[in-house]
Amino acid sequence: METQADKISPLVKNPGRVILTNSKFYFQPYNNIETHPYLQINLSAIKRIVKRRFLLQHIGIEIYLHESDKFSYIYIALSNQNERDTLYDLMLAQEELKLQEQDMDVMTLQWQNGVVSNYDYLLYINSLGDRTINDLTQYPVFPWVLSDYQSTNIDLSNEKIYRDLSKPVGALNEARLKRLLERYNEMPEPKYIYGSHYSTPGFVLYYLARLYPQYMLCLQNGRFDLPDRMFNSCKDVFKNCLSNMADFKELVPQFYDVEERGSFLVNSKGINFGYRESGVKVNDVELPRWANSPSDFVETLRNALESDVVSKQLHLWIDLIFGYKQRGSEAVKAYNVFHYMCYEGNVDLDSIKDANQRHPIEVQIMEFGQVPKQIFHVPHPQRKVGLILLEVDQIQTDSNNCDFDSEWKNIINLEHQTTFSAHKAPVTSIYSSEDPDKLISVGHDSKLKIFSISQNKQIRSANIGSMPLSSCVQLPNLNTIIVGSWDNSIQIYDLDYGRIMQSVEAHEDAVTCMLWSNKLNLLCSGSSDCTIRIWRGFNEYGAIKPIQCLISQLDHNSEVTCFCFNGCNKHLAVGTQDGEVYIWQISDNLLFKRFSLHNSAIKSISYSPDEEKLVTCGLDKCFKVIDISTGMAVYSKILNSPLYSLKWDASTLFIGDESGFVYIWNIVEVKELLEMKLHNGAVNVVELSKNKEYLFSGGSDNLIKVWKPIYQ
Repeated sequence: METQADKISPLVKNPGRVILTNSKFYFQPYNNIETHPYLQINLSAIKRIVKRRFLLQHIGIEIYLHESDKFSYIYIALSNQNERDTLYDLMLAQEELKLQEQDMDVMTLQWQNGVVSNYDYLLYINSLGDRTINDLTQYPVFPWVLSDYQSTNIDLSNEKIYRDLSKPVGALNEARLKRLLERYNEMPEPKYIYGSHYSTPGFVLYYLARLYPQYMLCLQNGRFDLPDRMFNSCKDVFKNCLSNMADFKELVPQFYDVEERGSFLVNSKGINFGYRESGVKVNDVELPRWANSPSDFVETLRNALESDVVSKQLHLWIDLIFGYKQRGSEAVKAYNVFHYMCYEGNVDLDSIKDANQRHPIEVQIMEFGQVPKQIFHVPHPQRKVGLILLEVDQIQTDSNNCDFDSEWKNIINLEHQTTFSAHKAPVTSIYSSEDPDKLISVGHDSKLKIFSISQNKQIRSANIGSMPLSSCVQLPNLNTIIVGSWDNSIQIYDLDYGRIMQSVEAHEDAVTCMLWSNKLNLLCSGSSDCTIRIWRGFNEYGAIKPIQCLISQLDHNSEVTCFCFNGCNKHLAVGTQDGEVYIWQISDNLLFKRFSLHNSAIKSISYSPDEEKLVTCGLDKCFKVIDISTGMAVYSKILNSPLYSLKWDASTLFIGDESGFVYIWNIVEVKELLEMKLHNGAVNVVELSKNKEYLFSGGSDNLIKVWKPIYQ
């Protein structure tokens, strides 16, 4: 491909020619202001290519190179989106190109779990929002997090010294906001609350003038700003951002970058910025009294950013800048409305053919601030507070949360122990008994089987009707198994007597799944008739009296395929044939949440140990981790085949697919630990022994296999 493009550097658009071959990328400027007459990049040297928005148009491409190369990136803007997309697609099609990909959802879940810091996550979502350090018009934006720049000492555990991250800067001062709203209410459409933005090239260079004086001179036509208008004092800047009717700026990443040690605060180049009205020469930035040095100032801000106080609120700020409160009615309710030209889609530059009309609009967009690309359209999930950010294998949780640590993170193999081939049709359910030596199963052959692992043999077999069986559970303190059948019934089998004690017509269609709650002493049965029925009041023999024992029925729009209780058994999460998830409150049988997640049937569902997330898998080959409070899919992964089964234990997720593979994932670090073929056919069920010594798998090849984990 050969086309025209602009090379973008801070405050400069340099036109030139782009040429793409099957091994190289070239940019040749039309003038001689560049250091090199042309840029030549081997495609093999490129590690990442990112589509970017430039001047609120989707026309940019940023190319990142491996660190060993002479330069680290090139940022170009093409004439229109079609040209940009064509170049992007052609580059990806070249065999020489080997990119380092970052799965988008991984970072959000890792951030929630404490694997990724608040600082790194903010850099990441800035990049998703088309904010890059290579474009001053869309520079990464970071929040003010502290509000005390006057005290001699500060205590980062004191919540009173922090800024309210649920509000934009312009709404932090109620008196100022009241005046702004009075003006807003009298304004004709399109209305705006704030006439200036929280990030512009001028604001970025206001903070970084000592670090990049050449860019400030470029912006100001060869001059520095008036000495009294420069970034002279942290205290004064924050005070102005709280009180000035035209100052609502946030911060830049350098305020939290401990590696740079606050170099942007020091006039290390010895530049003469002039004298203030007070006669004081402009030199280094005046720090708060609680900071001993620029590096101490930045380190303190970084510690504040990573604190539990900020972690509890940071998702609210993300909602304002990158999320669902960025635009529309939610932005109005959050007092988060800026000038209409700051938003993508409000100005169509392509339709303006006259260069004299187009240029001033481009200048306004460049210099007066751009709202980031909207990334999230539902509330962003909250970070898991109480996590201590250490090395990945040292992640700890506070006493209120379940332990996420797990031996499985060191797994390198599954060692086959034995195979039970007693079933004559697909295995549908495995129940791991409290006795770690016993394994109970049912299948489509209408058989209930009990196996001894130590004896490596079947010790009980029983016919349960004449229809396929779907599920089984054992009643606590009773030698009684309850079995769900496709003949619409629940069968109660007594192990002591070796016979069916009772058959209950439980549903109008096949029973698909069953679940017992020890805490609530109740049984849940799900069915193809789109209902869940809840039973309570079993007698000492485990018998059911349908009229007295059936306490409630929960209705759904399609077949119930799977369900699970949360840890305290207050909520029941249900997966259905049409890909929906329902969450019911058991105390009053009211619907608590409802999500549409999959394009086809959900086959298995489980709560996370901390009860804040759900994981689902389905016939659409996808497994998803859902933040329950917001409904946001914090991780979604498409595997090779339709997914049939899963088990979540501590930090480890076990998934079985249609082609016989089991995938083992560490869901804290969000990485695959092991992928292994266990069956010739679908893995219908994966289960762990109560002592976690064995993994059991049941397949459509009629086999039950016992596996022992091997750790490194």
